[in-house]
Amino acid sequence: MKKLICLAIIVSSVFSTAHVLAARKKKSAPQSPNFVVILTDDQSWVGTSTLMKPDDLRSKSDYYQTPGIDRLAQMGMRFSRGYSPAPFCCPTRRSLLIGQTPARHIYQRDRENWPKDYRKQLTIPRMLKQADPEYVTAHFGKWDFRTDEPAPEDMGYDVSDGYTSNQTGGGKSSGGMEPVDDPKLVYSVTKRACDFIETQARRNKPFYLQVSHYAVHLAIFYSQASLDECSNFQPGKKHTLPEFAAMTSDLDNGIGTLIDKIESLGLTNNTYIFFMSDNGGRYDIPGQRNKQLPRNDPLRQGKGTMYEGGIRVPFVIAGPGVKPAAVSDVPVSGLDILPTLADLAGYDQPLPMALDGGSLRNVISNAGKGTVKRNKPFMIFHHAVDRSPQTAMILDPFKLVKTWDDDRLELFDLSKDIGEENDLSEKMPAKTRDLHDQMTSFLSKVDAETARTRK
Repeated sequence: MKKLICLAIIVSSVFSTAHVLAARKKKSAPQSPNFVVILTDDQSWVGTSTLMKPDDLRSKSDYYQTPGIDRLAQMGMRFSRGYSPAPFCCPTRRSLLIGQTPARHIYQRDRENWPKDYRKQLTIPRMLKQADPEYVTAHFGKWDFRTDEPAPEDMGYDVSDGYTSNQTGGGKSSGGMEPVDDPKLVYSVTKRACDFIETQARRNKPFYLQVSHYAVHLAIFYSQASLDECSNFQPGKKHTLPEFAAMTSDLDNGIGTLIDKIESLGLTNNTYIFFMSDNGGRYDIPGQRNKQLPRNDPLRQGKGTMYEGGIRVPFVIAGPGVKPAAVSDVPVSGLDILPTLADLAGYDQPLPMALDGGSLRNVISNAGKGTVKRNKPFMIFHHAVDRSPQTAMILDPFKLVKTWDDDRLELFDLSKDIGEENDLSEKMPAKTRDLHDQMTSFLSKVDAETARTRK
């Protein structure tokens, strides 16, 4: 009997020691990186005080002050040629989640089947959980997926604000141009985001967090303190409205608070922060006076168009191995976020062939130099169906824009013509035909609609 007891004790001791060693090994093993994506709404490429292109003084606001975003740009790398997947919010949000252009999933002829197919796609939360089951994922703020209205939990998120829209944060029909305690819900969304980060840090869990702000989408709400401060700023030539500057300041305060929380918890060395807008800035703001230049100058037009003002957005990445205060001229897109996270998180499965983005890891770890490997050599932007049909394709240094209603093609050399003022289509017919053939071939392959079919 004594021998049996001794044997039991020995076996128990072996298992106990093995358990402790395994726990220690697990604790000492490198933790998967954390990811934070900050998505602002309708924020222009020139909607911050950060020079997005340091050699061009026009590439920032001449009025708004955004020290939080400036600080993030100093922590990491800004991309002078950052693009949203679409010039409108809903298609960008759906595209960012799965790394696919809206031409594949929202602007299609087959409006009955694509919603259920969309819900089956590999999303950022699903991909990260496959890379490491320990990941906890959250979405706070504006969701606004429309059509079939999938909720964040339907697409793989653990924690969220549920299905939210413009109206949740004070949309255009909610009045505006007045001070409130929690403008555009910036401060309550930020608090939930900070609480989530602190909880995961305490639990020692890797996390993915997307903070989708309602600002600076209309209507205009702001804090009185921000308005008082901005009223002392000297108005610029393209930005002049104190109330909009105040709303921008409140948004920036929220971003600064989020950075503070990451730093205070000692997470900076294992956390990547991505910052971008869902589309370019609005071309006009109600109530703006004494404007001498277009709001998105030097870019052409704005939200809703395929010109640079509609799709070029502020874009910053900070994190481990990213050179501080670096600038990259490599064209990047919100479609690149999923494959980049997959690369950084060690996702070891093949990514979907339908992916339109590519990993930015080699660029952010190489001081902003290099190229992004995507399944296609070009970047494509497209809408139709519920919108006036228009497509843009970028294959450096050229950009082709097609307006389908009048079958109009425009060719620009973005390396020399950031404002898209000089149409080269007649001077370079062969290049125009080549790009147009590639454009139409791709749209045909993904069965994208090229006409307005619904009202």
